[in-house]
Amino acid sequence: MAAFGSVFMPKMALATFENNNWSEASIVASDSIQMHPGAHVLHYSSTCFEGLKAFRHADGSVHVFRMDQNIKRLAQSSRLLSLPTIDETQVSKMIVDVVAEFASDVPEPPGSLYIRPTHIGTEAAVGKAAAPTATSMLYVLLSPVGDYFTGGAKALRLLLDETGMRCAPHMGMIKSGGNYASALGPISKAKEEVQADQILFCPNGDVQETGAANFLLIDGNEIITKGLDTSFLHGVTRSSILTLAADLGMTVTERDLTVAELLERAAKPEVEAVLSGTAAVLTSVGTFIHNDKEYQVGSGEPGPTAQKLRQALNDIQWGKAEDKHNWLTKVC
Repeated sequence: MAAFGSVFMPKMALATFENNNWSEASIVASDSIQMHPGAHVLHYSSTCFEGLKAFRHADGSVHVFRMDQNIKRLAQSSRLLSLPTIDETQVSKMIVDVVAEFASDVPEPPGSLYIRPTHIGTEAAVGKAAAPTATSMLYVLLSPVGDYFTGGAKALRLLLDETGMRCAPHMGMIKSGGNYASALGPISKAKEEVQADQILFCPNGDVQETGAANFLLIDGNEIITKGLDTSFLHGVTRSSILTLAADLGMTVTERDLTVAELLERAAKPEVEAVLSGTAAVLTSVGTFIHNDKEYQVGSGEPGPTAQKLRQALNDIQWGKAEDKHNWLTKVC
């Protein structure tokens, strides 16, 4: 298939907010957006989005994974960005309706249908640098995707950065384009200078997240990750993996983790480090780069526990295992 997220369905769901009310949602052409060049989003980055997936089961039915959690996070992002309050019930129906429209295009496993709800400020008012937009647009875009690991899963190289941050601390919980943009420069520099795949941001030695994923450390039967606070994104995949780890009898520890402890634990032969996110689910980390020195993580290769957790999640998503946490919403 084409590069992940680069092909889109020809139609999307769309609703607009004007005069303090949301319009009825409709299914429109994906290239139908019209926006004034003075729109708030283009000047003051009033934008947030979500990423979730729909999966085809063996019986042909289609199910969306953890839609309720993604919609709650979209509502939170909208609120924290002072965008109009979304109607969560309406957004849920928009997702279900547009996925049903293209149910026959949902790929077979290991593929899926990637779903991108997006909320943007549309008021034409370049004088509103310090004021929220009065109007907005919410649309749900679809992209059929294959396995993220088209060339096979490979352990990543992470640069540990103790001086920078992915974004401003008060923006951490918001899934906004600006947060990704702010991390692009450092990540590009790390790729060029030390051939890192990503940066693990660790301001003042506090292990947080990468430019696009949460970070988890697996040491024996324990999985360790930073406790939730406002400084980083509360990943839905992170939450799902921690729940499954507990189901498998693992000890789940959410607490602060320092770079010093991380490097000490990484030297153990059985330790694994992983990144979690919607696109790749779990991606193993094989190398840390810190102060011009490289540190191998465990064996340096994708580990068995990461694979077990990834498979457990995939089995629920594809209907091969019981959905005992009620994470799936059946579309058709």
